[in-house]
Amino acid sequence: MSQQENIAGKVVVITGASSGLGEASARHLTELGATVVLGARRKEKIDKLAEEINNNGGKALAVETDVTDVNQVKNLVDTAVNEYGKIDVILNNAGLMPLSPLEYLKIGDWNQAIDVNIKGVLYGIAAALPYMKEQKSGQIISVSSVAGHTISPGGAVYSATKYAVRVISEALRQEVKPYNIRTAVISPGAVATELPNSVTAPDVAEGIHQYYAQNAIPASSFARALAFIISQPEDVDVNEILFRPTVQQL
Repeated sequence: MSQQENIAGKVVVITGASSGLGEASARHLTELGATVVLGARRKEKIDKLAEEINNNGGKALAVETDVTDVNQVKNLVDTAVNEYGKIDVILNNAGLMPLSPLEYLKIGDWNQAIDVNIKGVLYGIAAALPYMKEQKSGQIISVSSVAGHTISPGGAVYSATKYAVRVISEALRQEVKPYNIRTAVISPGAVATELPNSVTAPDVAEGIHQYYAQNAIPASSFARALAFIISQPEDVDVNEILFRPTVQQL
């Protein structure tokens, strides 16, 4: 069975869909015949993306969503099911990378990272799981990071949130066996997205922007990894993909 055959007709909910990994994934999956439901805070961006996809013969729907609000995430998934009758995949993609040494005491950044990167994933699971249990099918795919596998100075809180995504996903994998639900984590290295813009410490931001300029690969790299996971037959559960730019040492 070809990749396209296994993706065509699937309903995929994507958080953080206004740019970067989410946007690239929406474009790629609709080219393969999936229907995408786009969630993000920047309504004008997802409206424009959905319009573009629909004008190009794809199927997309935009729903304004802040992943730190459990009711908004539930509304995103409910809207997908009400509109299309099912949810095959949720991609918990919304994320922030507020890197800074702990001594900078950027407590606001810490809280935001936890709210988006951990709670946002949990809220996505909470919204999708009841439908997938009932269907006895579905894939819950969450975005971690190379920082979910390694730790470096300035990355304490960010790495902690991305390790948490892997822990949550593995526990979920073990729990949902009776319902034929599959789980996966994708851990990208430096990919060209707006993620470096979430670094608020000026000295750290400068270094990160330089690092990404030298190392980052296109967001399409992530979209292909995602498509590989979704394209597997129901008896195959790809649980984790870790990838980096070839030049990235970290």
